[in-house]
Amino acid sequence: MNTKPKVLIYDIETMANLGYIWGKYEQNVIKYEKEWYMLCFAYKWLDEKQTHVIALPDFKTWKKDKTDDKELITTLWKLFNEADIIIAHNGNSFDQKKSHARMLVHGLTPPAPYVQIDTKLVAKRYFNFNSNKLDDLANILGLGRKLDTGGFELWLGCASGDAKAWKKMKTYNRMDVILLEKVYLKLRGWIKPVRTAIKDAKCSNTDCGSTHLQRRG
Repeated sequence: MNTKPKVLIYDIETMANLGYIWGKYEQNVIKYEKEWYMLCFAYKWLDEKQTHVIALPDFKTWKKDKTDDKELITTLWKLFNEADIIIAHNGNSFDQKKSHARMLVHGLTPPAPYVQIDTKLVAKRYFNFNSNKLDDLANILGLGRKLDTGGFELWLGCASGDAKAWKKMKTYNRMDVILLEKVYLKLRGWIKPVRTAIKDAKCSNTDCGSTHLQRRG
């Protein structure tokens, strides 16, 4: 019996690299002090009302190390592993690769195979807007705007453990996913059908084409 595919919509927020430089413009980094890490991610399942935000302070490890994202990444991995289709804006270049990088760092295996839809690439492929940024697409399509963060100070506030900064970051992250779903639904009719989302389609291994698959590929 065919079942409806599970469609995950998500967005991540990361902290910048920390390092030393001699000047302000076009500088080489002298020394990296701290590699980037994930601060939080927001997600929702398509057609479900609730949007969730998972952040570093949600885990006990945060009290000891405010940069430890292992449990956060493990939680995201479980969602990836459950999804059939994953939707992100600029996901191919940013969200997916950043997420996979942290999964690899923490020794996690690749999640079960999934299809990714990058709404930025969809907009670029089928249309000619002045800008394919999420905020600009949502605005021109009459769907709303992103929350103004106030700049990098918000990220610094989260890194230092400021409660107000974290509250705003979570709201910002949540609103991005809500806006992303609206943009995706607006674009969806123009997207060529994804085989796993078609009722009678057969899934096949993307490497060899075999249809004899397990859930893990």
